[in-house]
Amino acid sequence: MRLINVSAFLKREELLRGRKRVDRRTQVLELRDDEITTYAILSHRWIKQEVTYDEMIELAKMEKDEQDEVRRREGYRKILDSCKQAKKDGYEWLWVDTCCIDKRSSAELSEAINSMYRWYEHSRVCYAYLHDVPGPSFPNVREHWTYPNSKGWPEWFSRGWTLQEMIAPSDVQFFNKDWQHIGDKRTLAPTLSHITRVPQHIRTDGLSSNRPCVAQIISWAANRITTRVEDRAYSLLGLLDVNMPMLYGEGKKAFHRLQLEIIRTSNDQSIFAWSFDGKGRIGSILADDPSSFRGCVQMELMDPDEFIRSLRDEIPEEELGLIDEDRFGVFPITNRGIQIWLFLRPLSGSCSVFEARLPCRRRPSHPPVAINLALWKTNYYRYFTWGGIIAERTLQFRQLYLRYQDTPHRDITFEADDNAITENGFTYCGAYPSSHTGNMFTLTSTDPLYVKIYSRADCCIAVGFGQCFGQDWIRPAYKELPSTSDGGSREHYTVSNYCMMLARGLEHARSMADVRSRGERYGRVWVKYTHFPESTWSMQTSCIMWESSKICGVRIDVFPYLGFRDRSDEWKCFDADRTNDPNRDMRGLMIRHGPTGMWERRYTLLVDGISMNFSSAPDGIINLGDYGHLAESGDFRHEGNIFTDLNSHTSEIDITPRQHNIRAKHGYNTASDYVMAHQYKDDIPVGTSVTLYKPLGLSLPSNHHFNSLLTSFSTRLTNRYLVTMVIQCATDPSSETPSQSPAGPCECESMYSELFHIQIHYWIIGSVPRLGTNRSNIKTPLCTIAKPLAWHRDDGAGSASME
Repeated sequence: MRLINVSAFLKREELLRGRKRVDRRTQVLELRDDEITTYAILSHRWIKQEVTYDEMIELAKMEKDEQDEVRRREGYRKILDSCKQAKKDGYEWLWVDTCCIDKRSSAELSEAINSMYRWYEHSRVCYAYLHDVPGPSFPNVREHWTYPNSKGWPEWFSRGWTLQEMIAPSDVQFFNKDWQHIGDKRTLAPTLSHITRVPQHIRTDGLSSNRPCVAQIISWAANRITTRVEDRAYSLLGLLDVNMPMLYGEGKKAFHRLQLEIIRTSNDQSIFAWSFDGKGRIGSILADDPSSFRGCVQMELMDPDEFIRSLRDEIPEEELGLIDEDRFGVFPITNRGIQIWLFLRPLSGSCSVFEARLPCRRRPSHPPVAINLALWKTNYYRYFTWGGIIAERTLQFRQLYLRYQDTPHRDITFEADDNAITENGFTYCGAYPSSHTGNMFTLTSTDPLYVKIYSRADCCIAVGFGQCFGQDWIRPAYKELPSTSDGGSREHYTVSNYCMMLARGLEHARSMADVRSRGERYGRVWVKYTHFPESTWSMQTSCIMWESSKICGVRIDVFPYLGFRDRSDEWKCFDADRTNDPNRDMRGLMIRHGPTGMWERRYTLLVDGISMNFSSAPDGIINLGDYGHLAESGDFRHEGNIFTDLNSHTSEIDITPRQHNIRAKHGYNTASDYVMAHQYKDDIPVGTSVTLYKPLGLSLPSNHHFNSLLTSFSTRLTNRYLVTMVIQCATDPSSETPSQSPAGPCECESMYSELFHIQIHYWIIGSVPRLGTNRSNIKTPLCTIAKPLAWHRDDGAGSASME
């Protein structure tokens, strides 16, 4: 270690103060062996005006103005007063961390940090300089007005590095800001115990004997801070008797590395007994920060035999034979995770969340510590729930892998449409947590669940929106309420549902992940129909991930139970159109048609530059807005037209169809007025084609009012199909004989066999658009047929689900 030569430093300062010549060859810093040198050491709170290593050795060579600037610094005065105190106490050498380490050398800095506990331990005396204590006595009660930024105590007790600087030396002497002696760590023992939470025998005797468990040692640093995030870990190296290289810039990973080093050199399972202050969290088995060990101040290890005896009533006889010393006390670190044997039992009703018992306890006579673990895929993660969830009775001794690497995560933003709930007589009456408001909210790994509550006079419906491992999920719940229930009952129902859904979040996320895997690409909507047992109410939940904004759109419909086939909690996946429409509305989404037969062959065109698939129109006479059902043969059976049905609303809203430019994919245009529609397989044209003359695309309006009208038809048009887009043409003037519209691909094999010209004439009944009267000249060779999401009901008939 590099030490200050007290006499040389004081002599140089005397000469500089007297403006006398200083021998520039005089060394004030020298390398010494800490095991054979008698030295004092300084512990202090760093300030902005400290003196560095190079300034200390170059001071005599500086210009006068620069010399004076350094010597006026508070950091220099602190070193000077420390040297004066050391000389007074008879010490020739002094170590001060600000100027005795050349921090320009990463190797020297790493060596110093790994050796620092030993250096303080080997010192004869440690001077603890409390720069913010003004009076002649040590404060024995909190003084928030004097120390507002350090919880009512001198700032020295709030810093991370000073913890080891208090414990390691056998003799610690405290000085106030004027270097008046105000006590030592033995005479101040009761006050120091109250401030630091460090047991008295540790402060007096150090860590050499009766060493506490790892969790308790880290708990002493729970309320301390450091300027650099990494130093929260590095300042604990000596206390935990581990060494590791310094990597400034790694952030919280420094504390992760520290825990892994502890695991490599110890079988102390209290390292896993940390807690989390939030309402819910899932992730690595390693803590992010010493503050997670705040509740471990009285933690102690249990003898293996005592641990097993405490659990004997919960361990089956056949499990006892699996326990041996190697399995019980060894947990190597692998690339998959920390391989370990633990006593496990599942939480009630769960197959993914387990309670694990550790051979340590939070205080004497307490039962073993229990932590929750979550099984995701093949690894176990630390899992925190909020509220008491009962675990199964029987423990099993199992080998598993605890994940210590970073967990997959992404924030999830939900946009919920709950209008249909309030339209059916339910009232929004609260949510938890209250930090979220409105129908758009974002969930994170530390804020993974939001529960909204709706009620009528006799019942409540809870809807949970959650995320787990970056997977979104939605879960409804229902409860009958007595007629005498009040706001407190609903509030209790809200919080209890939050607790239950949080505990079951992993299962809900896994269920949703399985559904997502069946429809990974965008353009899919997921629908779940839930009938609440012993209730007259049902719920349909529709969910989609909007491609343009990465927002999860959710629509919730509540309606009286209609006697449909019960498919509770089973999600169905549908192909949906317009999922990226800027005027998106869950009620306006169309479930793409998917039967076989005459609709099996699809033609591809560019609609306003976007590739879309079309089917051959039956007999070429299909109209935009036609609706009906599908026969067993796959034929579309016309029942009516949505525009005709909307006549009574035309004075209120605009229901003019949208017009679209139609072009061929990959430039397959026969001439400037001709467009060729191909069938494609793997983006290669195959089979037959349809040639169109000046085609025009027409589609349904896209506005909130029109979508609301579609919803209003849902009761009488359940599971009906709707013509959502048509491509219209008329006979090409150059054709000698008008051709019939292609009822199937066999009639369209010649490039010019069917040439159509678009002639659209409108007459207005109210404001309803109508196609031209000259219907013999207007043909509709291609169209798309879909089912509005609002018209879907899970009654087991005519389903377009993709299972």
